Amino acid sequence: MSHEITLLTVTAASIGFLHTVLGPDHYLPFIMMARARRWSVVKTGWITFLCGLGHVGSSVIIGIIGVALGISLTKLESVESFRGDIAAWLFIAFGLAYFMWGLIRAIKNKPHTHVHVHKDGDTHIHHHDHVQDHAHTHDEKKSITPWVLFTIFVLGPCEPLIPILMYPAYKESLAGVILVAGVFCLVTVLTMLGIVLLATLGVNLLPIGRLERYTHAIAGAIICLSGVGIVFLGF
Repeated sequence: MSHEITLLTVTAASIGFLHTVLGPDHYLPFIMMARARRWSVVKTGWITFLCGLGHVGSSVIIGIIGVALGISLTKLESVESFRGDIAAWLFIAFGLAYFMWGLIRAIKNKPHTHVHVHKDGDTHIHHHDHVQDHAHTHDEKKSITPWVLFTIFVLGPCEPLIPILMYPAYKESLAGVILVAGVFCLVTVLTMLGIVLLATLGVNLLPIGRLERYTHAIAGAIICLSGVGIVFLGF
């Protein structure tokens, strides 16, 4: 392996890590949805892994096709930029829709009190929610949220990957292309998993009390803001 490919591999690992850490859209959706929908750690990990794999895999496929067809770097970057815009607006749309749904759910789930007076004079006060836990469990079984996230992440590009792949391709090194792409993908997905799982375990320990019924709305708002950050702040 040449010195250039070795250096490029280290660069790919570094950029994959920084690109993920500095992009909250890579982990905030999973952390918030796991808390709101009460996903297990295993389920959260699998969803994050598959979405991460789709995220980097789509860029790898586009990059390799572009290299094979001799498409210029400028054109490939334009394609990735366009995909990025679509994914960001989908984040905004999904987050906003989920926020509204969560808000309506929270309002319907407003706790209320029933006072029962028995014949012997005893009085009992019972607290109820309009939406019971079994309804929440039923919602989980038919939820399409993981598929929506997967679709958005497949459409979302890994912008730094294409330029990194171009150099070994120009050097006509297929092994170099595979190595650089593999390292970038591995580091990106592992970083996503590490951040999501650690943060999820921490968030689950937070006592949120009365805010519990607003977790869906909060999750939607944060996902929407992640999309806004991508579109307007370049996150």
